[in-house]
Amino acid sequence: MHPFHWVPALGERHASTDYRPSGGYPAGSTITTLCDREMRAEVGEMAWLWNTCPACNAEAHRMVGGVRQTATV
Repeated sequence: MHPFHWVPALGERHASTDYRPSGGYPAGSTITTLCDREMRAEVGEMAWLWNTCPACNAEAHRMVGGVRQTATV
């Protein structure tokens, strides 16, 4: 399990190390993201299709010691 969770907010998918209740962050709850911003969580199936915040993604990969992979077609 990773030390962060993904959460949709402000039109992107962000990552946070804030405590996450069972079932996810409730809509409107304030979270601090790995891109060092405070924002309100959003919910909904479409929100999970949003683009990933590049700064959160880079920090998440750094935290787990992974190398970011590029997609191949």
